[in-house]
Amino acid sequence: MGKAAKSTRKFAASGQLKQTIQNRKKHQQIVKKAAGRRGAGAGAKPKRGGGGGAAATDGEEAEEEVEEREGKKSKSSGKGKGKGMSVDDILGGNFMASEDEDGDEDMEGSGAEDDDLDADSDAEGDEEEDDQSFASVDDLDDEGATHLLELSALAQKDPEFYKYLQENDRELLQFDDAADAGGSDDEDGGFDMDQDGADGEKLPILTKEILKGWQKALLEHRSLRALRKLLVAFRSAAHMNEDGQALAWTIDSSSIYNKLLTTALRYTPVVLEHHVPYKTLSNGKFKPPTQTPKQKGLQKLLLSYFHNIIHLLDQLTEPDMLQLALAESAKIVPHVINSRKAVRAYLKKCLELWSSAEDSVRIAAFLAIRKLASSSDESIMDIVLKNTYLTLIRASKSTNTHTLPSINLMKNSASEVFCLDHAAAYQHAFGYIRQLAIHLRGSMKVKTKEAYKQVYNWQYAHCVDFWAIVLARACDTQAMIGRGGEESELKPLVYPLVQVSLGAIKLISNARSYPFHLQIARSLVHLTRHTHTYIPLPPYLLPILTSTLNPATRPKSSTLRPLDLEAHIRTPQQYLKTRVYAEGLAEESSFVLAQWLASTPVQGSVAFPELVVPLVVVLRKALKASKNGSGDTGKGKSKKGGASGKDVALVKSLVERIEDSARWVEERRKSVGFGPAMTSEVEAWEEAVKVDEAPLGKYLKVLQKTREKRRALVEKARDGEDEIMSN
Repeated sequence: MGKAAKSTRKFAASGQLKQTIQNRKKHQQIVKKAAGRRGAGAGAKPKRGGGGGAAATDGEEAEEEVEEREGKKSKSSGKGKGKGMSVDDILGGNFMASEDEDGDEDMEGSGAEDDDLDADSDAEGDEEEDDQSFASVDDLDDEGATHLLELSALAQKDPEFYKYLQENDRELLQFDDAADAGGSDDEDGGFDMDQDGADGEKLPILTKEILKGWQKALLEHRSLRALRKLLVAFRSAAHMNEDGQALAWTIDSSSIYNKLLTTALRYTPVVLEHHVPYKTLSNGKFKPPTQTPKQKGLQKLLLSYFHNIIHLLDQLTEPDMLQLALAESAKIVPHVINSRKAVRAYLKKCLELWSSAEDSVRIAAFLAIRKLASSSDESIMDIVLKNTYLTLIRASKSTNTHTLPSINLMKNSASEVFCLDHAAAYQHAFGYIRQLAIHLRGSMKVKTKEAYKQVYNWQYAHCVDFWAIVLARACDTQAMIGRGGEESELKPLVYPLVQVSLGAIKLISNARSYPFHLQIARSLVHLTRHTHTYIPLPPYLLPILTSTLNPATRPKSSTLRPLDLEAHIRTPQQYLKTRVYAEGLAEESSFVLAQWLASTPVQGSVAFPELVVPLVVVLRKALKASKNGSGDTGKGKSKKGGASGKDVALVKSLVERIEDSARWVEERRKSVGFGPAMTSEVEAWEEAVKVDEAPLGKYLKVLQKTREKRRALVEKARDGEDEIMSN
């Protein structure tokens, strides 16, 4: 290669040459379109002295100089011809490499420092969304060979898509083997897809026949040209009836509109999987498709299509269509993951649906969020984890009987995202648990009503419960066995979470705060059962239970319905000192205590008989001190107005089951031949204990069935069905 002039190299190194060439080509395309509309040939080339030459600049003269110097070398190598030659081919690609690499890094790193989804500024506006002209995609189309073998294997590769074709487009599975895909490209009546109707021309009407032609070309040949036309029509559907939009098609039928949306959503992932497949790693994460000429040519088209889907999600109202859009758009995520603008906009919309839509749509939105979190890019994972948690906390601010099921669904699904990568989740979990501890410390120091509200609120309770669910899922003993016995990186966070939770219970100890105490206790019981961590809960549950057996004042009769303690963290004033509230507390606290006692770390311990001695002593003493301890009338009322006979019978039954379980463990450890110091033998013995067969385990199953039956009756009554609720 001959040495270029110094001025030429300086101009090229400044980065202006590439932009100048792009502007020149863009201007030539505009002139070419104008000539076509005036009746000129479709392939007419604008004259240099006409419109194209009028836009010539000093940069273009520099380009011509370089082309003249490099012309002989280019022709001999056969790598490029005139205008089709890239900038890297012209300049050798040496001193331009650093510029291209920097540009790629800017695209991948833009917005990584700001994780707030609301910060979608126009700083990334250099990503063009105009999809009216994607002529370069046509050059990538490979229509020379058919793919009948792939079609025959479609039922095995994608049975869901194949089933959809059988139900809706069966004729596409029976097309003629000798069909020419090019014919489908002409079924639009010779309409130029680059035409946008800006000159006042009447737009063509999309018909079923045109759509069928595109479907056939996509299914038979995986045609990129047909895909381009389909996605341009999809843009017309997404922005239909909007002012200031240059559209390519008119859609005058709701059936065609739905058919177009369904076709674009279902067919696009299939075509992309054939042309630019992405790689799925052994750990479940994916890597974006390799940067090939075909992938680069499709990038602009896919980004535009992805933004159109996001725009369409705001307009769709039918749950089935929303589920389809979310499920199919998630398959496109690996192809657009390098665009931070697209990722942020998509994540924001998915989180919005995940927190507000109906359950089926919530699940579909969560699956899309999990697909984003499966990226091998750690910055994407950080964005997903942070905004998922913040969305959950915002949604849990107002909790009642109607919103509690959806919040529980959000907590369970979000915990799955946090368990995809334990190392990445540790950074977020550590920071947010520390934040809970800071709020608790502030409330303990200030001791004011406003300070207590920083802890005694629904968001704090849901945060504790959420992290208990995350740690229980990550540190579950069965999951640890699946990892080859390796402990989770999140295991060290169990202790600080337990300390924060117990500190929150001790912050306020009065009758109005008992529902909050039970909320925290349920979370810790769940953590105990899954992580096999011993958490001393009886000191925090026994005061609730004994207060119902020995009330300070005589409980008042009331016609109030029973208080749902799972949907409250603070007792309403009218329930205080009422019999219905005391009975509810006794039932709920005894159930939570039974759950703790029947858990593996407690019931399965070789020292269970010794562990429950203080507990049995306290409960026996409370029963004896109760005014109605031996004077139950059998009608749910006390003789002297103390604890009700129902509460006393409930506690007596619990104490009896505890003593039976203690004897059950003693019977099984009679044949033990090892001492307490032999920890390996002790652990092996405890693992062999089947806690479900113990008296407490059977008792707990009965209580759970009773509660489930009562909850079902409540749900039916809430839905307006005529049901009789029994006590």
